[in-house]
Amino acid sequence: MMATQRVFTGAPWEKAVGYCRAVRSGASVYVSGTAPVAPDGSVHAPGDAYAQARRCFEIAIAAMRELGASPEHVVRTRMYVTDIRRWADYGRAHAEAFGAHPPATSMVEVKSLIDPAMLIEVEVDAVLT
Repeated sequence: MMATQRVFTGAPWEKAVGYCRAVRSGASVYVSGTAPVAPDGSVHAPGDAYAQARRCFEIAIAAMRELGASPEHVVRTRMYVTDIRRWADYGRAHAEAFGAHPPATSMVEVKSLIDPAMLIEVEVDAVLT
């Protein structure tokens, strides 16, 4: 039987919605939609697409590390953005996080995220080799 490990951040949404930040099942690691949340719970860097993307990847990578994964294990990312015209800012942060081992990725414009100040939310999937 394969053990499942979970990472929780303590965010109030985890309990209210019934999810965790990341899950590892066998060699697979899945990071939930990760928004640009500052340590105090506020939105990180309102209006700054690049800084928000960097923050999302920092949070996602930290959760992966708790489960034994690193950026080189990432096989797929998804970026949900509220303004696709800022693609270069989001892309620069993505390249900094994963450019040494490029994963498959998507960038999709969405109408809005849970907080109007949030410009991006990301998901990350990894496979430990």
